[in-house]
Amino acid sequence: MTTSTTRETLRVGTDLVHVIEVQAAIDRFGDRYLSRVYTPQELATCRRGEGWAAERLAARFAAKEAMIKVLRPSEGISHLSIETTLDADGAPMLRLEGSAQRRAIDIGLSESSLSASHDGDYAVAVVAAMVGGER
Repeated sequence: MTTSTTRETLRVGTDLVHVIEVQAAIDRFGDRYLSRVYTPQELATCRRGEGWAAERLAARFAAKEAMIKVLRPSEGISHLSIETTLDADGAPMLRLEGSAQRRAIDIGLSESSLSASHDGDYAVAVVAAMVGGER
């Protein structure tokens, strides 16, 4: 009988988003864009009066893209399967479902951490995660 030890490794994904591009997508496609990229819970946290806080949406988009870079899928992953939320301490975190969750299981993702920010024209996110190797 042969046993193998899978060593955990650190993966980092980062993404930079131009806020103006997110605003342009909202202006051009409206709800069609919003409902294809953001969950209802994410949209609930990104309202500004009658409109949208494009910088907040851009930071969430960057977080989703950073996680996709950590997951390194061979097939597409829906942006809706990655949700930005807050943990019990109010820190940002990602919740994975569907295709993203299946890929996380496949690569042995054991924990992850998200940092996201926006300032002026740009939003950025970094995801650091421990993975145990692909099945």
